[in-house]
Amino acid sequence: MDEALLQHARAAVGFMPGDEGLALYDAGLDAAAVGPLLEVGTYCGKSAIYLGAAARERGAVLFTVDHHRGSEENQAGWEFHDERLVDPRTGRMDTLPFFRRTMEDAGIEDVVIAVIGSSSTVARSWATPLGLLFIDGGHALDAALADYEGWSPHVAPGGVLVFHDIFEDPAEGGQAPFEVWKHAVASGDFDPVSKTGSLRVLRRVSS
Repeated sequence: MDEALLQHARAAVGFMPGDEGLALYDAGLDAAAVGPLLEVGTYCGKSAIYLGAAARERGAVLFTVDHHRGSEENQAGWEFHDERLVDPRTGRMDTLPFFRRTMEDAGIEDVVIAVIGSSSTVARSWATPLGLLFIDGGHALDAALADYEGWSPHVAPGGVLVFHDIFEDPAEGGQAPFEVWKHAVASGDFDPVSKTGSLRVLRRVSS
């Protein structure tokens, strides 16, 4: 990965460890031959740098889908709340300015396309087959399952589906993404490819 982009990724606000970020980058390199990349759950843009770097290297693009109001666990009073991300005018979470600044500072605005809105709403109107789908939005079961059910049909044969925050041990983290990952594997539509930390990569079975 380009060293300058790697440094920007490491410095960006977010929750992805470096080894998982590089595994995501590798998945993006592989998947870009199939189609464009898309992530659900942008936050401040940390993972978008890893995927954007892969997209640039392969002449592809990354779409990032987020309403930028924060997931449940990002709200005030929850474990992952960050006061810096609150709009003082409204008192609501607003990660969009931080995301835009992250993309600008990293110099990858030309390959990262922000789609601002509800994941489910955007998915219903989406028509482009995807080379990669990265699910890292809301971590409640209903939110994670809706992201999977809304977006996974758009992954092209041979494309990859990536989940973040997969914890088999409840002592290590929430179980909703793990339950949805198990659902994806059991569907028969995706075969497990690799795991790095809490990151899981699957490939759509070719029809």
